[in-house]
Amino acid sequence: MAGRDPFVLDDPVAESLRGSHAHLARRVGGAVTYLPDVSTFAAVSADPDPSRWADLTELLGRREFADMFSCPVLPPSDWEPVFVLEGRQMIRPDGGTSGAPGDAADDDVLELGADDVPEMLDLVARTRPGPFRSRTPALGTYLGIRQKGTLVAMAGERLRPPGWTEISAVCTAPEARGQGHAARLVGALAARVEARGEAPFLHVAEANTGAIALYEKLGFVTRRHVTFRGFRTP
Repeated sequence: MAGRDPFVLDDPVAESLRGSHAHLARRVGGAVTYLPDVSTFAAVSADPDPSRWADLTELLGRREFADMFSCPVLPPSDWEPVFVLEGRQMIRPDGGTSGAPGDAADDDVLELGADDVPEMLDLVARTRPGPFRSRTPALGTYLGIRQKGTLVAMAGERLRPPGWTEISAVCTAPEARGQGHAARLVGALAARVEARGEAPFLHVAEANTGAIALYEKLGFVTRRHVTFRGFRTP
């Protein structure tokens, strides 16, 4: 991973919104978030000034949901907790496992576009891989697998801190599980990321042991354990 700073992964939302995704951001003072139809994720500056939380309240509105992802700082006590989820951040150093599924060209793996968004939203509604909105595909490349013309599996690129690309929205329709689709899609995306000189990373819930085992098989290793949090603004 020479030339890539792993410490930008400590706050990947803020690093993405300051860089590759700046055109998808809205900000007030020390607070920044994605456009509402792109993503729920928000971040605040790392300085100790409490006004950054007031900035985020102004940005989101009162009594609104603030998805802080794995933000390293906590809001004031008058912010109502909505959820807490333990997870881990995984990276694929040095190209991962040789010969991992998806590293080679796969004719069944298709790049998804604007015309596919309705089916992508339907697949997300059925499988619930995590936050996904109508313009989430604007964050990066999305790949899918179709069976008899129907989209049954997909995965895509989400956060883009400098030198890194997150693989996310990995999901397979219930009727198509057990066929290796997730491995093929994650492997294909990781190969694309590495081909452009970046390194892939991803996040996974700690309780999702099956996904963790799959990612380890594809050459990913745990970089750190994280806590995902959401709050409601005062």
